[in-house]
Amino acid sequence: MTIAAILERAGELTMLHACGVADLEGSVVALVAKSGTGKTTASSQLARKFGYITDETVAIRADGTVVPYPKPLSVKQAAPGAAKLQVGPDELGLLDAPANPCLRAIALLDRVVGGDYQLPVIEPVPMVEAVLALVPDTSSQAAVVQPLQSLCQLIDSVGGVFRVSYSEAADLKDSLTPLFSTEPVTPAESSRAWSPAMVEPKATPASEPIPAGWLQAVAAVDAVAIGEDLLVLTEAELTRLSGIGPFIWQSAQRPVSMQTLADRIEAVHGLPDGYEALLDAAVDGLVGRGLLVRG
Repeated sequence: MTIAAILERAGELTMLHACGVADLEGSVVALVAKSGTGKTTASSQLARKFGYITDETVAIRADGTVVPYPKPLSVKQAAPGAAKLQVGPDELGLLDAPANPCLRAIALLDRVVGGDYQLPVIEPVPMVEAVLALVPDTSSQAAVVQPLQSLCQLIDSVGGVFRVSYSEAADLKDSLTPLFSTEPVTPAESSRAWSPAMVEPKATPASEPIPAGWLQAVAAVDAVAIGEDLLVLTEAELTRLSGIGPFIWQSAQRPVSMQTLADRIEAVHGLPDGYEALLDAAVDGLVGRGLLVRG
């Protein structure tokens, strides 16, 4: 049923692989984590104090409102290899979600196993790290229009992403209160640590073949610049480019020769002695990662 629901709303909602709880005013905190790392346990503890949104998928509309999905919780059993037990939220004493819930905060759950006991610590996550962490824990995000840009806008709207490091889920109930009181960020107040990157529509091979020895960037689903980094989402994967990589990739949106590429780099950044080997290595790296193709 969960898979069917995700497929039904693909491209319409941003769906985070997260547990979600809400306060009485309807403010939702989405706690993102991979399967088996503590989402359900956190839900079972937190939703005794806050309203239960879901233990699986926090689904967010474009306006920031959240679609509750209060499915039975998938609880691990003690026997190794045993199927998870499906337990209803009423059976666990979880509170109902309030009316009209709206996303207020996004946090990455980081359970500390072993070592010293860790009371919950909440700290902000840099934008580029937040996007890299969230994209693998979304469902059908590539089907959303401008998936990276829309995710960055969502992150901006809630004031960034936080990391919650903790040892035991029982300690989270009181420690997460500050996340519910975080004031939403308006576009004017946003730091705008990111910006859309230039992604030109690609000509078909038949109408514009790549000349021999020239380069062209692969078609991208979306791309955003965050500080000095460039995140490129293709049909295959999300890649982080740094150094000279972003300039090379954007300069090759249309077929370009190595000499023209070097001239463009020199005009903006200058070129050191022996640049040829450095440029060849940078280009080879982008080709190897599937972001450039050679004619």
